[in-house]
Amino acid sequence: MDAITSDRNLNGPDSLQPVERPTREEAMAAVRTLIAWAGDDPRREGVLDTPKRVVDAYAEWFEGYGADPAKELSRTFEDVQGYDDIVMLREIEVESHCEHHMAPFLGKAYVAYMPTNRVVGISKIARVVEIFAKRLQTQETMTQQIADAITDSLRPAGVAVLIDAQHQCMTTRGVHHRHVGTITTQFTGVFRTDASLRQRFLDFVNKR
Repeated sequence: MDAITSDRNLNGPDSLQPVERPTREEAMAAVRTLIAWAGDDPRREGVLDTPKRVVDAYAEWFEGYGADPAKELSRTFEDVQGYDDIVMLREIEVESHCEHHMAPFLGKAYVAYMPTNRVVGISKIARVVEIFAKRLQTQETMTQQIADAITDSLRPAGVAVLIDAQHQCMTTRGVHHRHVGTITTQFTGVFRTDASLRQRFLDFVNKR
């Protein structure tokens, strides 16, 4: 079986040790336990195949653990014909799950960088967003991770990330407030130091 490690809190006396990944059968058994805990009978015809479907869904929802953002950003292009302005992707779909309740949060990401001497295929930026989204997450952490991955791989003059999402852990449980959007941002380099450039990014975000 595979070992599961965390990319957070790996230093210090409380470092997390690798966790043995359960088998598919063990994961399905856990789903049956949850069905029974909810008050239903996991042997009932309507939910008999639910464990298989749930495990298949988890494999898709959390496939980001098996992907490497740095690899996606490794193929760059230096022939930019003198281009020295913002490269931005708008309204990248975000489909993630809150690490506190494992409930979905859905929204859009806006990502920009100011290239120095190289650029990357635009689909790779969207793929980086997808990789981090397909993990148990907080929106704040994901915003930071996207900015860090682009910074580490491309060494741009600056990166700007904005995510606007609605969290079902807030709409379907707890306070039950619907249609509440959560916005997180991260600005590095020239986007942090140059207010006019940062405003251009925000204007692009709000452009209809």
